[in-house]
Amino acid sequence: MRASERRQLARVNHRTPLRFRATGVASDKTEHFTEALNVSRGGFFFASSAPLQVGMPLEATIRMPAEVTGNAPQEMRCTARVVHVRNEPYGDGRIGFGVEIEKYQAVAAAERWMS
Repeated sequence: MRASERRQLARVNHRTPLRFRATGVASDKTEHFTEALNVSRGGFFFASSAPLQVGMPLEATIRMPAEVTGNAPQEMRCTARVVHVRNEPYGDGRIGFGVEIEKYQAVAAAERWMS
């Protein structure tokens, strides 16, 4: 692990559906749909045009791949916090956000929204 690397859990380069909304007092409460570009049990990275900043809390629903769960892919609901912003825009104007998962739970089959 590089000296500048703070992650303790390996990330898996895997595109997976992501739904999120910011939950802070001054945040935009709009629900956003995108995809995570890489994931681990401790966090994920995604690109969005949402007005997010470091420290902002999020509620998210994400499908964790088998490489992360150790079993079958599992849809998870989590609370997370933005820990870094990559300001270089993607071709469509979105920017990248890294988040740390603070708490998560499996989503019951009846509540799932992703196929």
